[in-house]
Amino acid sequence: MNQKKAKAYAWVPSLYLGESLPFSAVMLISVIMFKELGLTDGQITFYTGWLGLPWVIKPIWSPIIDNIKTKRWWIVSMQFFMGVALALVAFTLPTPFWFQGSLAIFVLIAFASATHDISADGFYIIGLPDKEQELYVGVRNTFYRIGMVIGQGGLVLLAGYIQNLIKEGNLDFSLFTFHFSLSSIIASWMVVFLILGVLMFLLGLYHAFMLPKVETEHFDFKEQMYEFSRTLIVFLTKPHLISALCFILLFRLPEGLLTKIVPLFLTRTSAEGGLGMSDVDFGFIYGTLGVIGLLLGGIVGGWAVSKWGLKRCLWPLVLCITLPDIVYVYLSYYPTDNLWLVGSCVCIEQIGYGLGFAAYTLYLVTFSRGEHSTTVFSICTAGQYFGGVMIPGMVSGLISENIGYQSFFWIVMAFCLVTFAVTAFVKIEDHQE
Repeated sequence: MNQKKAKAYAWVPSLYLGESLPFSAVMLISVIMFKELGLTDGQITFYTGWLGLPWVIKPIWSPIIDNIKTKRWWIVSMQFFMGVALALVAFTLPTPFWFQGSLAIFVLIAFASATHDISADGFYIIGLPDKEQELYVGVRNTFYRIGMVIGQGGLVLLAGYIQNLIKEGNLDFSLFTFHFSLSSIIASWMVVFLILGVLMFLLGLYHAFMLPKVETEHFDFKEQMYEFSRTLIVFLTKPHLISALCFILLFRLPEGLLTKIVPLFLTRTSAEGGLGMSDVDFGFIYGTLGVIGLLLGGIVGGWAVSKWGLKRCLWPLVLCITLPDIVYVYLSYYPTDNLWLVGSCVCIEQIGYGLGFAAYTLYLVTFSRGEHSTTVFSICTAGQYFGGVMIPGMVSGLISENIGYQSFFWIVMAFCLVTFAVTAFVKIEDHQE
């Protein structure tokens, strides 16, 4: 036990860094890359929206993962696999079948990443005693966000920087491609995905030695399936289930519509209705400052709920997650190349998102308390991703294509009424504070 405590700092940060990097690659970096390679908003959001399916259905195969090999084995194996797969994305980009090839590999990475999430979260629970879990929860969340900064911030910024160097003639990429002619866009994204592949492979190598061997329990598949069926019964017999389901599925609807469109809006040219932001500026403002704002909002939101209780804080935090979306209405009507103004708007919206999402997450925790709480919580998170992120994200591009960004952002504001409605009907008991 003392050995596990002493070594927790050596594997908890890197474990959650490894959890966020592939998710960032599949769900956001791919959006920017596909945009630069010529896909429309509708195509991008539809295809990348489907990539979120493994995170929705991962509770289904969770018992199987627990029954085959150890969580430690799954973590290391999936990191090695994702390292190779991310590098393969790079080698599909110069080919005539770049879209089909990269999309197929992204599907495999998505399933591997969801499997990794199951194992990593389970390993965190069995690898640390309860007090250590509480101590390191802030560490794991911070390093998950650091992974997002590296992915959607640093690496997108790097892609833009490489493109600028090639265009200016300061980098001859043909030295690395056996003199094949590659556009600056393809070359830059090849470098990004090769870096991602190397990072994931090194994390797998590191964890092969550093993850403690703590699993001795024998898993019984029949018993696991029985427990899963019992969990469904527990979930379906929760009090106020209908209002809870509406809240879980629909609370994030406005943010789900925004998630994939905002990066496209920020980087599309002014002729296309966007702000024309370069990858370098986007990586810094949205991928770095925005994620930091999200993290700060989450910290303050969690502190507020712990001090005054969820019931008292719910409505103020709901207003925080919805009303700041108006900044994108403003930017669509008054486009500007003033990075300070755009950065301030993005930070305001992301801080508000972090504040509101903290309250939403704590509601899921309180709803899940009781028998089979861990599995009930995983069902809740799958439901919120399906209803609040995946489905609205898939259709968001088709809507923005047909009505334009200005009208689209007004529709997002209108859907904030849905968030208000499900919040008004949700039940939060006094004992849930």
